[in-house]
Amino acid sequence: MITIRDSRPDDGDRVIEIWRGAVDATHDFLLPEDRLALDEMVCGFLPQAPLWLAVDVKDYPLAFLLIDNGHMEALFVDPRYRGTGLGAALVRHGLALHPEMTTDVNEQNGQAVGFYEKMGFRRTGRSSLDGQGRPYPLIHLRHGD
Repeated sequence: MITIRDSRPDDGDRVIEIWRGAVDATHDFLLPEDRLALDEMVCGFLPQAPLWLAVDVKDYPLAFLLIDNGHMEALFVDPRYRGTGLGAALVRHGLALHPEMTTDVNEQNGQAVGFYEKMGFRRTGRSSLDGQGRPYPLIHLRHGD
């Protein structure tokens, strides 16, 4: 059984593990130097960020969601648990709080684009650069009408 709960300060190391595993499994388009720069940035803020965690019966985090003002900034699932419904459960939780939630997804991450479209998100635009100004195009998505 999976439970969704708020993150706590002692979840920080596990959240970084999830992020690293998920990025390494799904973001093979990143240049090694960009992957390292992102890692440094993420380690600086993610452990303290207000996250929603999907945890197992032993309260062990398996996936996380970060929402800021109705915008999904991050959704990452431990690669050992991809395809088990954890990501969808977290997105549904986020949508219950923010029915018209928005997100951005790397265009090169086709599986993620398909996942969000299956969850009812629609494309609203595209940027040729990511949020750090790197050449990784983003697809802008919004849920709802």
